[in-house]
Amino acid sequence: MPLTSPRRSALVDQVIAQLRNQITSGEWPVGSRIPTEPELVELLGVARNTVREAVRALAHNGLLDIRQGSGTYVLATSELAGVMHRRFAGADPLHVAELRSTLESSAARMAAQRRTERDLVQLDALLARREEAWAGGDTELFVAADVSLHMAVVTASHNDVLIELYADLGDLVAQWLRGDVGPELLPEWHMDHARLIEAIRRGDGDTAASEAAGYPFACQGRTKETVRRVSST
Repeated sequence: MPLTSPRRSALVDQVIAQLRNQITSGEWPVGSRIPTEPELVELLGVARNTVREAVRALAHNGLLDIRQGSGTYVLATSELAGVMHRRFAGADPLHVAELRSTLESSAARMAAQRRTERDLVQLDALLARREEAWAGGDTELFVAADVSLHMAVVTASHNDVLIELYADLGDLVAQWLRGDVGPELLPEWHMDHARLIEAIRRGDGDTAASEAAGYPFACQGRTKETVRRVSST
């Protein structure tokens, strides 16, 4: 539906809100290319300059990436996620592993104490999807399934602040995991997550926290092994 407003600044704000909604709702997932400027002009019924200003604002906030000659792509799902992407994209992998370990371990402990039956059903389904993706050998499907499972564990903590923070980290977690896994899923690098889910089911917070804490460091060690193999060839 075309957007109208007597003030141009208010109209730009409306376009920004509309584009942001397309991103946060998942209509335009991270990594996807958004419609071209002429297409957005037709879709929204506003002037080209208005669309251009709105897109630039979202690019400045870290949600969009304008690539000359290629198009505009979704970079993050929120302003905070965009800031994190810019700030931590080149971070020390050890520091990344420590952050993930701290957040995921705390979330797993809380999940063991607070999980509902609905949470358990979701965790079981996502664990099965993760294993199917690994067996299928599709790296992208596996990364998506693995990130979804970890997000579900955090969601089962029922700590709204932690959930929001981890969700904003989700894009970076996927990026880091993609780098850890590499182009090939090697059998010796498979990490069993069934023990984590079972500990949450039993309400065993200590075991759940211990299991979750170790995964990021296992990934980091795997990355170092990849570098070693490449360097030796």
